[in-house]
Amino acid sequence: MTNSPSPGEYQLLYIIVNCGLGSKVIRYAKEQGLTTGATVIIGKGTVNDRLLEFLGLTEIRKEIVIMVTERAKAFRALEEIGRKFQLHKPHTGIGFCIAVKYFFRGLKHPGENLEESRGEEEAMPEDSMYDAIFVIVDRGKAEAVIDAASKAGSKGGTIIHARGSGIHETSKLFAMEIEPEKEVVLILAEKNLTDPIVSTIREELQIDKPGKGIIFIQAVDRAYGLYK
Repeated sequence: MTNSPSPGEYQLLYIIVNCGLGSKVIRYAKEQGLTTGATVIIGKGTVNDRLLEFLGLTEIRKEIVIMVTERAKAFRALEEIGRKFQLHKPHTGIGFCIAVKYFFRGLKHPGENLEESRGEEEAMPEDSMYDAIFVIVDRGKAEAVIDAASKAGSKGGTIIHARGSGIHETSKLFAMEIEPEKEVVLILAEKNLTDPIVSTIREELQIDKPGKGIIFIQAVDRAYGLYK
């Protein structure tokens, strides 16, 4: 094991873009030396637009690129990827990062020990203005989560379909087992809207009842491409 690095040394970086751009984001990040690898998850985005809703085009397939990198690189990656893929334009994408408490990774050469990186438990984001709200519900309930969140001020969210490779297998999100019939909803919200959004989802989806769902919230260090 390596010595524990300074607080918040590693960040979990999320880049949510339209389907087909995920591999380009990863390639660009590697070329810029921002990461050595990443994971892509297929999701579904929602857009609040009357014309698109009339045309039945409010659901957009998304790719969620997840990578772990050093704190300084993560913040630089948000800026550079944001400029490269024009995330400042509406409906092009969102980027944000969250501090990593523990980070384990296998090293390239056989026989080397597993490397551990650890952030300080009490470390708080420097300029946290947003929260990432994760809601895990039964398949088919994700749209109801989005609707409830919108009533409390949310601008939309990303729906992740969790699916195992076999009937008895499960997918995992942050080491949490997600059963095949579940959906994960990711909502980025300003901190002052987090409580109203969570309260509305809890009430309308009856989250407090056994088996109805799970909500957890993580503070976002920095975000790019969000609009008020």
